[in-house]
Amino acid sequence: MKTPKIILSLFLVGLTYMPYAQTTLPVPRNIQATYNGGTRSISGKPGNNYWQNSADYNLHVHFEPATRLISGVEEITYTNNSPDTLKEIVFKLYPNLYQKGAVRLTKIDPANVNDGVQISQFVIDGKPLAKIALLIDGTNMRVPVSPLPPKQSLHFNIDYNYVLNKGSHNRTGEVDSGAWFIAYFFPRITVYDDIDGWNMHPYNGSQEFYNDFCNFKFSISVPKDYIVWATGDLKNCGEVLSPEYCRRLAIAEKSDEITTIIDSTDLKNGNITTNHPENTFRFEAKNVTDVAVAISNHYLWKSSSLVVDSASGRRTRVDAVFNPQHRDFYEVVNFARKVVELMSYKHPAWPFPYSHETVFNGLDMMEYPMMANDTSLSLRSETISLTSHEIFHTMFPFYVGTNETKYGWMDEGWARLANWFITHMVDTTLVDTGTIDLYEKVAGNEVDLPVITLTTEESNDLNPLSSFRINSYTKPALSYLYVKDILGDELFYKGLHQYIRNWHGRHPMPYDFFNSMNAGSGVNLNWFWKRWFFDNGAPDLAIGKFTEDKDKKVILVEMIGEKPLPIELTITYLDGSSQKIHRSAAAWELGNRTMEISFESAKKVKEIVLGSPYVPDINKEDNHLIMQN
Repeated sequence: MKTPKIILSLFLVGLTYMPYAQTTLPVPRNIQATYNGGTRSISGKPGNNYWQNSADYNLHVHFEPATRLISGVEEITYTNNSPDTLKEIVFKLYPNLYQKGAVRLTKIDPANVNDGVQISQFVIDGKPLAKIALLIDGTNMRVPVSPLPPKQSLHFNIDYNYVLNKGSHNRTGEVDSGAWFIAYFFPRITVYDDIDGWNMHPYNGSQEFYNDFCNFKFSISVPKDYIVWATGDLKNCGEVLSPEYCRRLAIAEKSDEITTIIDSTDLKNGNITTNHPENTFRFEAKNVTDVAVAISNHYLWKSSSLVVDSASGRRTRVDAVFNPQHRDFYEVVNFARKVVELMSYKHPAWPFPYSHETVFNGLDMMEYPMMANDTSLSLRSETISLTSHEIFHTMFPFYVGTNETKYGWMDEGWARLANWFITHMVDTTLVDTGTIDLYEKVAGNEVDLPVITLTTEESNDLNPLSSFRINSYTKPALSYLYVKDILGDELFYKGLHQYIRNWHGRHPMPYDFFNSMNAGSGVNLNWFWKRWFFDNGAPDLAIGKFTEDKDKKVILVEMIGEKPLPIELTITYLDGSSQKIHRSAAAWELGNRTMEISFESAKKVKEIVLGSPYVPDINKEDNHLIMQN
């Protein structure tokens, strides 16, 4: 039978487009094993056999400002919810980043190198364990135990101490002579999961963290006049702060207005804390991945609260705690409050999950559950952007417990998107496009690895053009932005909320995210996930040609690179007027390399420009067409 040419042509086109319409994502063997074992599912939800281990921590820490010595006593009850019998328990000793001989990918002043965490007592179920049995290798400590069967628990008692770093402030350490941000300050059991077993990746100062959801009761003792802020709820205000400051704090927890808890006059007059040589601040935090502590004797404290869940009326308190010399921080409580509001009602439009958020004026740009350690910045726009970024991490990796160590993009990409979205919402005069230009510089080069590359396999983060930086922040943020454009707000947030519902309080992997978004939105986006996360290639669009027939005009846009991008056209007419034409990245879903954009106008076209600040392009020379009128 002779096939008519038009039918044959359509058949060949169908063959060309079919791989994109039926795209499947490549799945590594260890990930496939989680589906086979029923711990994960292709729907994006946890499988029927999903499990994760947990622990209850009871910590007491004593901090001596003069020597920076941290002495701790901790009790841990660890429960094995896995199907495996565990013959060892692996701990993380994060302060050993500063230990002599430690392997690290961050610069440390030799003056801050120390002996690391010193363990003076280690008891398991009431039986002392000889220190020689503790197998310490940098930030990992392997502890042999009597076999721990499934559904059984072990009880640990540990006495330890270490000296907090004075300089080389890497997420923790001394801020000035009267202020400290103390994080990762206790031996903690690392994650044992259904993908890798024990998380054996050492902490090297570059990649971030992966911790289980646990319950914490902890206290920290400090000298008189020092105040402590921390993850969790302060349980004994009346024992550590004078009545007037507890009263102010209670007002802030119920008021939309900004309340000054401590001002410069209060600091001058003293008597903010109770009149004891030492005060012990007690906190509790449930179902969180970590706890952090900030201390100062000379910081100001501003506070407010807002309703974050209109259905229940639940409120979140927002604090800014800062050095009075840093003028940028006087507005931070307003910025932080607005960020929490926008997160609750606009993006991701999910009630802020915690009782408070404290932004502490430290020396870093780092997030912790309910806390941020933020440096002072010279530009207001930078301060807003930093506040947005660090608070947004509340959702990822803290409420949704992603593995930052292996999959940095699963939290940093969302926080970078928050820079772009929320910064503009806080102040509509600001437009943040940071780091997109850096991606353009390296896109398609050797360092431009697929986003799905494990963060542990990428170059370190000291170079802003490294694969670590580009893959953790810019490329995933762009992909989320483009998916929102493809789906529209309603379907995008259906997909995102499905992901959050599926995995809050749990540990998702990349495929759980992809599958949850597909299922929640009702749209199979595998064609997009594959090309943005798994494939190599660079972003590059071009104006092919422009034709007009009377009032009908046609612009041919060519996809030169491999990354599907939105089409943003600006047409300027001879009379000075202009119009914009937009197509989402779905224009390239079928694998086509050209797209015709038709429009009608009786006006003469002067010039056409392709692109926008949020659409990277490695070659902009072919994005501008000037008419010869």
